[in-house]
Amino acid sequence: MTADKPELDAPLEAEAGVHYGYRASLIGGARRFDLMEQGLSWQIGARSGIWPYGSIASVRLSFRPVSMQSRRFRADLRTLDGQRLTILSTSWQTVTLMAPQDEAYRAFMVALHQRLKAAGSQAELTGGLSALGYNGALVVLALLAVAMTALLARAVAVGEWPGVLFILGFAALFGWQIGGFIRRNKPRRYSFDALPADLLP
Repeated sequence: MTADKPELDAPLEAEAGVHYGYRASLIGGARRFDLMEQGLSWQIGARSGIWPYGSIASVRLSFRPVSMQSRRFRADLRTLDGQRLTILSTSWQTVTLMAPQDEAYRAFMVALHQRLKAAGSQAELTGGLSALGYNGALVVLALLAVAMTALLARAVAVGEWPGVLFILGFAALFGWQIGGFIRRNKPRRYSFDALPADLLP
């Protein structure tokens, strides 16, 4: 049994802990996920299937903001045979609007973990970026910090005070935005009973 395909012109809503749907893009098909007795039912456009809870090998929660939505969360699921699904906390509504679905996404994620636990799942539960990706981001940030410090020192040396203020303002804004991304996405493991609060809306 699979979930019915949602109408593309209808709002995508979630009944707490049972159904969840979103649009990954305006031109792509709607995506719907249902927690059923047999397992996780999914439908992406014309494709559909059911993953028994015992076949889900890993769940990774992360914080993935984009320019259109500064509070976007993501779940990446993988089965034992390598199939993958991505579930996002936002949905495209119009060309200029990516709407958050915080409550529906959170309820679905909590319910999914409860179903996995009840099924005796041995899934690997991880939060944040992979260790390699996280360390790479730290290296890039360190290089940017060195470059910004050099620019600031030069601006101070030549008395370019408007430039100093601009660099300080840019650094503060950049640090606030990127700092939150790095803090939330620190690699970690978690349990079915203790989902990472900073990786859920």
